[in-house]
Amino acid sequence: MDLRILEIASHTENNKVIKNFTHKSKNKNPLCGDEMEISLIIKNDVVNDVGYQSKSCIYCQASVSLLSRKIKNKKINEIKKFIYNGEKLFNDVKTKLDKHWKDFNIILNKKYLSRKECLLLPLKTILKALKV
Repeated sequence: MDLRILEIASHTENNKVIKNFTHKSKNKNPLCGDEMEISLIIKNDVVNDVGYQSKSCIYCQASVSLLSRKIKNKKINEIKKFIYNGEKLFNDVKTKLDKHWKDFNIILNKKYLSRKECLLLPLKTILKALKV
């Protein structure tokens, strides 16, 4: 186990229930059973707040923790652009992330290819919440 994954997952300030959400989605990884629910408050195409709950492995928890911190105060189109590029980080495709998203290079890479679906579950759940 990589200690960096544990450190990222330990940031749980957004592991909360948001009652007055504007967007919400639930998702499940059919391969391992990880479950994720993400709620968002979006105003003027900007994410003002995010809350998540999950029954998942440490890799999924690290991904949702990092994602929940990075999408706050970001425009929806910026988030979508990042998510569409996120999956490419596991492939041989050259993908350059904007500076704001660089921390994802730590977890979304070939080193964790066997946990790819766990790491991408939060990204897919956000897209589902945004009805993409």
